[in-house]
Amino acid sequence: MSNHSGESAQASEEDGPRILIVGPSWVGDMVMAQSLLMTLKRQMPNCVIDVLGPKWSAPIIHRMPEARQALTLDVGHGESGLRTRWQLARRLKGEYDRAIVLPRSLKSALVPFFARIPVRVGFTGEQRYGVINRRRTLDKTVLDQTVKRFVSLGLSQSGAPEHIPFPSLRIDSDNQQLLKQRFNLPDCGVIGMMPGAEYGPAKQWPLDYFHALAGQLVEQGKHVVVLGGPKDHPAGARIAENLPNVHNLCGETRLEDAVDLLALCDQVVSNDSGLMHVAASVGTHIQALYGSSSPHYTPPLTSNADIHWLNLDCSPCFKRVCPLGHTNCLKQMPVARIESAIKQYEVGR
Repeated sequence: MSNHSGESAQASEEDGPRILIVGPSWVGDMVMAQSLLMTLKRQMPNCVIDVLGPKWSAPIIHRMPEARQALTLDVGHGESGLRTRWQLARRLKGEYDRAIVLPRSLKSALVPFFARIPVRVGFTGEQRYGVINRRRTLDKTVLDQTVKRFVSLGLSQSGAPEHIPFPSLRIDSDNQQLLKQRFNLPDCGVIGMMPGAEYGPAKQWPLDYFHALAGQLVEQGKHVVVLGGPKDHPAGARIAENLPNVHNLCGETRLEDAVDLLALCDQVVSNDSGLMHVAASVGTHIQALYGSSSPHYTPPLTSNADIHWLNLDCSPCFKRVCPLGHTNCLKQMPVARIESAIKQYEVGR
């Protein structure tokens, strides 16, 4: 466990209910989880909220004003980590009145169970009877979006939330200025590109298209920053190939740096990815590209986005790799369409 805030997890007497949120394992989902935190704070302004998540998630949680602290569980993806969960749970005994478990797996519910948190809320799944003692039935027709599912767990009764607040991560302006200096970026005219999608290639617009669009934007006097993790560095190199003022920052920045850089951008062009949701949370205009996934299920939570989705007969398949072998849902989305949308937004500002 990592207590990054330096505060004790023990709430003082005047504090309201102490709530532990067991967060999801994906960047975009963790950003969307802030809608739940905002809902809880609106209902119970004095409540104390801590968020438990994977080690990578702490920088995102720190940018949520509603979260007191980030607790991290250093367990590899797919590992049960039973001993680690037990040790963490022992340290958390007596600290919380309620736990809300967002993932539907059994292992995700173990820490609140081992810690004997009295009220443990979550959806029924993976034989969690007893482990989750306030079980909710997931009706996918009513809760047809990830964020609706998260927020609904913070309500007293099952059903679709009437209001979903959009995530709003804090910006560190000092860090933003340092990043501008470090990468020699202008104050305006910066376009972000996020070519990655951790889920799989069926969500990724072709790199040649990104490269062609970057070239057109540079000709118009723009700077382009390509953001992603170390795995995305080769993709960033392809986009930046032989182009001035295209900065391949994939693997060169921390997650918190990506938050501040995305807030600096005028617009971003992004696959349906975690960084797309980060961009939405800082108010940057998004050109959101959807292939195998659906903008109805995981839309960017913002009113400041253009959605590009061809809605082919085979879409959405929600597959990691195109089952038909052609990925037409993305290949048939031309560069000219995205460039036109970027220009239209600029004209309309």
